[in-house]
Amino acid sequence: MMVATGGPAYAASAHDDSPRKMDPNVKPSEHDSDVFKADPTYEEKVYDAERQLEIYGGKRNIEEPRPILEVGRPQYVEGPFDEGINVIGEKNLLFPSFSVFGDVRTAVAANDVGGDVVYELANRLNLDLDLKLTATERVHGFFRPIDQNGKFMGYRTGDKKGNNGVDGKVDANPETLFFEGDIGAIYAGLADEYATYDLPIAFGLTPFVMQNGLWVDEAFVGGGISLAAMNSRALDITNIDITFFGGFNEIDSPAFVGRDGVLDTDDVSIYAVAAFVDWFEGYSEFGIGFVDGRDQLSDIDYVNVTGAYTSRYGGWLSNSVRLFGAVGQNTDGRDKTADGFALLIENSLITSKPDVYVPYFNGWVGIDKPQSLARNNGGMLKNTGITFETDGMSSFPKLDDTAQDTFGGAVGINYLFSLDQQLVVEASTVQTLDKDAAALGSQYAVGFRYQVPVTNRVILRTDGMYGIRENQNDIGGVRFEVRVKF
Repeated sequence: MMVATGGPAYAASAHDDSPRKMDPNVKPSEHDSDVFKADPTYEEKVYDAERQLEIYGGKRNIEEPRPILEVGRPQYVEGPFDEGINVIGEKNLLFPSFSVFGDVRTAVAANDVGGDVVYELANRLNLDLDLKLTATERVHGFFRPIDQNGKFMGYRTGDKKGNNGVDGKVDANPETLFFEGDIGAIYAGLADEYATYDLPIAFGLTPFVMQNGLWVDEAFVGGGISLAAMNSRALDITNIDITFFGGFNEIDSPAFVGRDGVLDTDDVSIYAVAAFVDWFEGYSEFGIGFVDGRDQLSDIDYVNVTGAYTSRYGGWLSNSVRLFGAVGQNTDGRDKTADGFALLIENSLITSKPDVYVPYFNGWVGIDKPQSLARNNGGMLKNTGITFETDGMSSFPKLDDTAQDTFGGAVGINYLFSLDQQLVVEASTVQTLDKDAAALGSQYAVGFRYQVPVTNRVILRTDGMYGIRENQNDIGGVRFEVRVKF
């Protein structure tokens, strides 16, 4: 045997019979056949391709859905790739590409919304347009062209309020349209030297999601910048992310009610900072924001705060504790729209099949009128359980999800079978703490959800719920949906 470390200068040509040249730092080693064992033989074993896949956890290539339009460098494909274009520097090359993707959802539903049994056919088109520039910079837009102001293309009948007939409004306005990138990568290209930091930025009609969408789940005109991937040995912090963000238009919240009683998304600005910290064998989330009203909202100014901690305990419980508060509002005599606190607790059991069989029990208590900082996707209890969320298409009912002067919880089971389908079954309740609670009395509900992929593009889903409400009509609904990805 011979050990060699030299490059091509030390390799003999295939037609060169002269003695092999060696680097002076290497030398031949004596061959010892005793250190080698015979090659394995499989004469009595039949080759089984499925068994070979199981060696790697049963992983195999999946034909994923491709966008309906891909121009330039495609997303998530094998190499080799074409060389990038040197526009802003060799260390941040341009790899231009444009893709269009999304999904179309069609649902039929029969919903009892508290005295009216409404039958609906609703359609929703989610359309993403993505223009990638470099490995870290892109411009992204999201459109929902066949629904407008909560009305979806389709048909509705049975509504005693008269909202029946065909809906077919087209909306070309973007839901989001923003630029995002990394100042560190941009600097590396312009200065032709590698940056030692990451500094992500985004601006435009920008979507923000904080605390699983409970504190912020909204797209507004504004932007943000993050100090990412920091750490502290002294505090035993493995990762710290701090994001500064703000907006001044198209901001949605139930707190933004003018003196005319109408929600106003334009006459308000928010300025906020949020932090994510990995420490104490878990992670914490913190945030503080200032809501600055203008014109008819000039008297709703207030400070919004939040804090949360998530961890696992004893190998059997996953737990999150979240606190939301709205303080400092002075509405000059009219009712306050944001003034109070909510404590939310989310729990799931770690079973013998932790990836597929997940029992959960969540609860909350709300005092006065707590509010999220900015969100237009359901109330503060949206993640407490499936009986607190609607479907985003039809009038599928839900229990009171405001957490205003109420307490309660949800108990359920989320079962994913072999990761090829999902079944959720749940029971929940809302109890009032004060006569001014948003809920007019005690509420109870049961609900279910089942969804299964038919192909890698088509998903079938059905939901049902029934709710009993004190001092109000009961509610209930059942719906069936087909979702096609493209």
